[in-house]
Amino acid sequence: MDQAVAIRQADLDDINIIGFLAQQIWPQAYGHILSKEQLDYMLHLIYNPASLKDQMLKQHHSFLVAELDEEPVGFASFSPAGMAGVYKLHKLYVRGDIQGKGLGKALVNAVLEEIRPLDAAALHLNVNRHNKARSFYEKFGFSVIGEENIDIGSGYFMNDFVMEMRL
Repeated sequence: MDQAVAIRQADLDDINIIGFLAQQIWPQAYGHILSKEQLDYMLHLIYNPASLKDQMLKQHHSFLVAELDEEPVGFASFSPAGMAGVYKLHKLYVRGDIQGKGLGKALVNAVLEEIRPLDAAALHLNVNRHNKARSFYEKFGFSVIGEENIDIGSGYFMNDFVMEMRL
Protein backbone atom coordinates (compact mmCIF):
# COMPACT_ATOMS: atom_id res chain seq x y z
CA MET A 1 0.00 0.00 0.00
CA ASP A 2 1.54 3.28 -1.11
CA GLN A 3 -0.82 5.45 0.88
CA ALA A 4 0.04 6.64 4.39
CA VAL A 5 -1.88 4.70 7.05
CA ALA A 6 -2.31 6.10 10.55
CA ILE A 7 -4.24 4.73 13.50
CA ARG A 8 -4.96 7.15 16.30
CA GLN A 9 -6.89 7.34 19.52
CA ALA A 10 -10.33 8.83 19.03
CA ASP A 11 -11.93 11.29 21.41
CA LEU A 12 -15.24 13.11 21.76
CA ASP A 13 -14.36 15.32 18.79
CA ASP A 14 -14.42 12.18 16.61
CA ILE A 15 -18.01 11.17 17.43
CA ASN A 16 -19.40 12.62 14.19
CA ILE A 17 -16.63 10.97 12.14
CA ILE A 18 -17.35 7.57 13.70
CA GLY A 19 -21.09 7.98 13.14
CA PHE A 20 -20.55 9.05 9.54
CA LEU A 21 -18.27 6.07 8.86
CA ALA A 22 -20.86 3.71 10.39
CA GLN A 23 -23.53 5.17 8.08
CA GLN A 24 -21.26 4.42 5.09
CA ILE A 25 -20.05 0.98 6.19
CA TRP A 26 -23.04 -0.71 7.80
CA PRO A 27 -25.33 -0.87 4.73
CA GLN A 28 -22.59 -2.73 2.84
CA ALA A 29 -21.66 -4.94 5.77
CA TYR A 30 -25.18 -5.84 6.88
CA GLY A 31 -27.54 -4.92 4.02
CA HIS A 32 -27.79 -8.55 2.88
CA ILE A 33 -28.19 -9.85 6.45
CA LEU A 34 -30.56 -7.39 8.17
CA SER A 35 -33.76 -5.70 7.05
CA LYS A 36 -33.48 -2.00 6.25
CA GLU A 37 -35.65 -1.31 9.30
CA GLN A 38 -33.34 -3.24 11.65
CA LEU A 39 -30.27 -1.67 10.05
CA ASP A 40 -31.66 1.84 10.54
CA TYR A 41 -32.74 1.00 14.09
CA MET A 42 -29.30 -0.34 15.05
CA LEU A 43 -27.40 2.54 13.43
CA HIS A 44 -29.48 5.00 15.41
CA LEU A 45 -29.25 2.97 18.62
CA ILE A 46 -25.48 2.48 18.54
CA TYR A 47 -24.10 5.41 16.57
CA ASN A 48 -26.13 8.46 17.53
CA PRO A 49 -23.90 11.09 19.17
CA ALA A 50 -25.33 10.58 22.67
CA SER A 51 -24.81 6.82 22.47
CA LEU A 52 -21.21 7.18 21.25
CA LYS A 53 -20.51 9.69 24.01
CA ASP A 54 -21.96 7.25 26.56
CA GLN A 55 -19.81 4.43 25.16
CA MET A 56 -16.69 6.59 25.49
CA LEU A 57 -17.33 8.19 28.86
CA LYS A 58 -19.55 5.84 30.87
CA GLN A 59 -18.86 2.44 29.33
CA HIS A 60 -15.13 3.21 28.99
CA HIS A 61 -14.83 2.02 25.40
CA SER A 62 -11.58 3.12 23.79
CA PHE A 63 -11.99 4.07 20.14
CA LEU A 64 -9.37 4.06 17.42
CA VAL A 65 -9.72 5.74 14.02
CA ALA A 66 -7.87 4.47 10.95
CA GLU A 67 -6.87 7.10 8.42
CA LEU A 68 -5.59 6.69 4.90
CA ASP A 69 -3.76 9.79 3.68
CA GLU A 70 -5.37 11.67 6.61
CA GLU A 71 -8.90 10.62 5.59
CA PRO A 72 -10.84 8.58 8.20
CA VAL A 73 -11.71 5.21 6.64
CA GLY A 74 -12.36 2.90 9.59
CA PHE A 75 -12.60 2.52 13.34
CA ALA A 76 -12.46 0.07 16.21
CA SER A 77 -13.52 0.11 19.84
CA PHE A 78 -12.63 -2.08 22.79
CA SER A 79 -12.86 -2.23 26.56
CA PRO A 80 -12.27 -4.55 29.50
CA ALA A 81 -14.87 -7.33 29.38
CA GLY A 82 -15.50 -7.53 33.12
CA MET A 83 -13.41 -10.68 33.64
CA ALA A 84 -9.77 -10.53 34.72
CA GLY A 85 -7.49 -10.43 31.70
CA VAL A 86 -10.32 -10.43 29.15
CA TYR A 87 -11.02 -7.55 26.77
CA LYS A 88 -13.80 -7.15 24.23
CA LEU A 89 -13.48 -5.84 20.71
CA HIS A 90 -16.84 -4.10 20.30
CA LYS A 91 -16.39 -2.65 16.83
CA LEU A 92 -14.09 -3.12 13.86
CA TYR A 93 -15.15 -1.50 10.61
CA VAL A 94 -13.32 -0.43 7.47
CA ARG A 95 -14.96 1.22 4.48
CA GLY A 96 -15.85 -1.43 1.88
CA ASP A 97 -14.01 0.26 -0.99
CA ILE A 98 -10.66 -0.18 0.78
CA GLN A 99 -11.13 -3.54 2.47
CA GLY A 100 -8.41 -6.06 1.77
CA LYS A 101 -5.60 -3.52 2.09
CA GLY A 102 -4.59 -4.43 5.64
CA LEU A 103 -6.47 -1.72 7.56
CA GLY A 104 -8.62 -4.19 9.52
CA LYS A 105 -5.50 -6.12 10.47
CA ALA A 106 -3.78 -2.87 11.45
CA LEU A 107 -6.73 -1.93 13.67
CA VAL A 108 -6.73 -5.34 15.42
CA ASN A 109 -2.96 -5.06 15.92
CA ALA A 110 -3.40 -1.58 17.39
CA VAL A 111 -5.99 -2.95 19.84
CA LEU A 112 -3.61 -5.77 20.79
CA GLU A 113 -0.81 -3.25 21.35
CA GLU A 114 -3.10 -1.35 23.72
CA ILE A 115 -4.25 -4.36 25.78
CA ARG A 116 -1.14 -6.56 25.96
CA PRO A 117 0.63 -4.27 28.47
CA LEU A 118 -2.51 -4.50 30.62
CA ASP A 119 -1.96 -8.25 31.18
CA ALA A 120 -4.64 -9.21 28.70
CA ALA A 121 -5.07 -12.98 28.36
CA ALA A 122 -7.86 -12.97 25.77
CA LEU A 123 -9.71 -10.75 23.34
CA HIS A 124 -13.39 -11.54 22.73
CA LEU A 125 -15.75 -10.27 20.06
CA ASN A 126 -19.20 -10.90 18.68
CA VAL A 127 -19.82 -11.30 14.95
CA ASN A 128 -23.13 -11.82 13.21
CA ARG A 129 -23.52 -15.50 12.33
CA HIS A 130 -24.00 -14.62 8.65
CA ASN A 131 -21.22 -12.04 8.38
CA LYS A 132 -18.29 -12.96 6.15
CA ALA A 133 -16.05 -11.14 8.65
CA ARG A 134 -15.99 -14.37 10.65
CA SER A 135 -13.36 -15.77 8.26
CA PHE A 136 -11.24 -12.61 8.71
CA TYR A 137 -11.25 -13.16 12.47
CA GLU A 138 -10.47 -16.87 12.12
CA LYS A 139 -7.45 -16.07 9.92
CA PHE A 140 -6.34 -13.68 12.63
CA GLY A 141 -6.46 -16.42 15.26
CA PHE A 142 -9.93 -16.07 16.75
CA SER A 143 -12.12 -19.13 17.24
CA VAL A 144 -15.82 -19.52 17.96
CA ILE A 145 -16.48 -20.23 21.64
CA GLY A 146 -20.25 -19.76 21.70
CA GLU A 147 -23.37 -18.16 20.31
CA GLU A 148 -25.61 -15.36 21.60
CA ASN A 149 -29.00 -14.00 20.68
CA ILE A 150 -29.08 -10.47 22.06
CA ASP A 151 -32.40 -8.65 22.35
CA ILE A 152 -31.75 -5.05 21.29
CA GLY A 153 -35.34 -3.89 21.53
CA SER A 154 -38.22 -3.24 19.10
CA GLY A 155 -38.39 -6.97 18.35
CA TYR A 156 -34.84 -7.08 16.94
CA PHE A 157 -32.06 -9.46 17.89
CA MET A 158 -28.37 -9.70 17.20
CA ASN A 159 -27.66 -13.34 16.36
CA ASP A 160 -23.93 -13.65 16.93
CA PHE A 161 -21.04 -15.98 17.30
CA VAL A 162 -18.81 -15.21 20.28
CA MET A 163 -15.18 -15.48 19.26
CA GLU A 164 -11.98 -15.48 21.28
CA MET A 165 -8.31 -14.96 20.66
CA ARG A 166 -6.03 -16.23 23.42
CA LEU A 167 -3.03 -13.98 24.00
